Amino acid sequence: MKVLLKKWRIAIAALLITGVLGAVFPEAGREALKLLGVNISTIIGILLGLFDVWVPRERIAPHLGEASGIRGIVLAVLLGASSAGPLYVAFPVAEVMLRKGTSLRNIFIFLGSWSSMRLPMVLFEIQSVGPVFALSRFAASLAGILLMGVLLERLLGLEVRQEILERFEK
Repeated sequence: MKVLLKKWRIAIAALLITGVLGAVFPEAGREALKLLGVNISTIIGILLGLFDVWVPRERIAPHLGEASGIRGIVLAVLLGASSAGPLYVAFPVAEVMLRKGTSLRNIFIFLGSWSSMRLPMVLFEIQSVGPVFALSRFAASLAGILLMGVLLERLLGLEVRQEILERFEK
């Protein structure tokens, strides 16, 4: 812990100073948050680019591809539910996943999980509306997302799916 604090002392100090100044000068605090959002978007773009270049397709396709079955569905749900960040970040992530051989079914499930099944949101709901409602909503969301993922894949048909996937293989 001590090593970690020493390593990040400048960033922690900058955050504390920004927080104090933001409390004293709210307008400047809003501007600082806007700049932070731009920086986070840049970092996400860089990380996705590195992931796209460094991780070969052969590492992702067996786990999330057409032949991944239940394991791929579970992994897509876990990736989406454990996500952090706004929904607009999920779409570039999904694009990179498509380029790496992820099936459309698992992309639909990933996006649905990201948007409505986040674990921090469930924990908040358990505290605010009670565990019965929160877990019921989580289970209903899971069932709906799985159903939509499978139905969308079947409704698109093989020809349309191949056309979509060909766009991302280039």
